[in-house]
Amino acid sequence: MMETVLPFALLCFTSLFTITSPLSTMPVFLTMTQSLEEKERRAVAVRATLVACCALLLFTLGGQFLFKFFGISTNGFRIVGGIIIFRIGFDMLQARYTPMNLRKEEIKEYTKDVSVAPLGIPLLCGPGAIANSIVLMEEAGSFELKTALILAIILVYVITYCLLRWAGQLVKFIGETGNNVMMRLMGLILMVIAVECFVSGARPILESIVHS
Repeated sequence: MMETVLPFALLCFTSLFTITSPLSTMPVFLTMTQSLEEKERRAVAVRATLVACCALLLFTLGGQFLFKFFGISTNGFRIVGGIIIFRIGFDMLQARYTPMNLRKEEIKEYTKDVSVAPLGIPLLCGPGAIANSIVLMEEAGSFELKTALILAIILVYVITYCLLRWAGQLVKFIGETGNNVMMRLMGLILMVIAVECFVSGARPILESIVHS
């Protein structure tokens, strides 16, 4: 059994970590939390990873039921996610995520807002990760394999939290100029990912229309 579980667990971890791509989320996290103190920044990292992890587990365990219940297709989810991610990447490319002067009474509400969206969803838990986890759950034919998938998801977000948690040290190391350069580069990459996500969702829909 272990000969089957370990390769499947490794497949789950590598695919989900690649799609989730916490390293590409770090510039967004850094630029959107520049005006926050270390305590508030840590709170954003905790909430964002918890929201993303819970959302992905929810879709993994009941994704097919939710999609069928609401009449939502995975392709439609990819299209909407691609549009959202493209807008975020475009803002990053234009360096619109600038430091903000927030009053103390605004900080708590701000950390709640950005940690849920766009950091938690769709960046850390996007349509690609959701679709991938649903497919992996369908392929997991035993309780052991399903458990391996769930543990892989949790491990991915534990590592993600650690990366975001120490992102502040990276800001001090690379400086403001380096952060701006990285933000623009990652914004461009996000836009490319968004286009791929949009096309992968639109192609099956267009093909079905043409064939019909």
